[in-house]
Amino acid sequence: MFKILKKDGRAKRGEFLTVHGTVQTPVFMNVGTSAAIKGAVSTEDLKVIGTQIELSNTYHLHVRPGDEVVKKMGGLHKFMNWDRPILTDSGGFQVFSLASLRKIKEEGVSFNSHIDGRKIFMGPEESMQIQSNLGSTIAMAFDECPSSVAEKDYIKKSVDRTTRWLERCITKMKELNAKDDTINKEQLLFGINQGGIYEDIRIEHAKRIREFDLPGYAIGGLAVGEEHSEMYRILDAVVPELPADKPVYLMGVGTPENILEAVDRGVDFFDCVYPSRNGRHGHAYTSFGKINLLNAKYETDDRPIEEGCGCPVCKNHSRAYIRHLLKAGEMLGMRFMVTHNLYFYNHLMEEIRDAIEEGRFQEFKKRKIEEFHAGE
Repeated sequence: MFKILKKDGRAKRGEFLTVHGTVQTPVFMNVGTSAAIKGAVSTEDLKVIGTQIELSNTYHLHVRPGDEVVKKMGGLHKFMNWDRPILTDSGGFQVFSLASLRKIKEEGVSFNSHIDGRKIFMGPEESMQIQSNLGSTIAMAFDECPSSVAEKDYIKKSVDRTTRWLERCITKMKELNAKDDTINKEQLLFGINQGGIYEDIRIEHAKRIREFDLPGYAIGGLAVGEEHSEMYRILDAVVPELPADKPVYLMGVGTPENILEAVDRGVDFFDCVYPSRNGRHGHAYTSFGKINLLNAKYETDDRPIEEGCGCPVCKNHSRAYIRHLLKAGEMLGMRFMVTHNLYFYNHLMEEIRDAIEEGRFQEFKKRKIEEFHAGE
């Protein structure tokens, strides 16, 4: 399923084959939490800006409209009219970050919906059932994402439970993929490495989960408040312990610089809400860093967000017009910003893949980071 085409140091250029198409890696997955990119960007738009994978959220879709509804509609691909790969996260992170009242047991987690307060129980089997109903290409194992500042003893116990939950996820997915009414019988399962900022726990956990020989492995629980240097230290320790012939997914990361540094350490898959969330608030990503179009200096700026950018927004609209839309509260302004930012991220990944293929990734990484910090 995963073919490494070229290596440049630890950076990998690969292809990941799935039932919904082949993914060129390294790849950035565009986040559509509730089966939609926030900012009124459609699936047709996603294709125009070079999106390979869309990521949706198990917890949010379970709560609304309900995974059974999505299944009745033929699965997530048909529901949102997207014929390329979809990754669904397990819902674990949202359970632990959104639920104000929750109770963790070996069976799973009991909590109240953040929308209507109703009681919900989710464990490995429930997460796998929901993701099977959604019919995603890649399903994530149900895990606990403990706070990075939690006590080491707690993190150790949490990681041990996450490993037991992974075994249950594997068993449940095999059962679901064999059922006649399953939408995607080729659904893939990625395991998740946890362990906070403790190298020894991370390494031990990586060694344990790699024995399951899964199609891919994720590194979770980073980019949650720790210093970037801490994240890079953990990646240096953990990535070499994960199977070299399987893709590595760094969850929730991150800035363009984070992505370059992580690719340099052997990471293949990324996702982050930054390009859409920051875009909706007027922040545009460019090759010379992030700019805030709400600033007064752009009021009469007739240039595109970035000169030479190939996105449909930069080809047709000025900074001044986009700023006006944002200041006026027009949805079109947010749509333009999110479209540009996602194009920027997808195009950056294309450039990264080309640089690895051509054996010049180190030079490319150094130049891009310098440009990001240079400013206009």
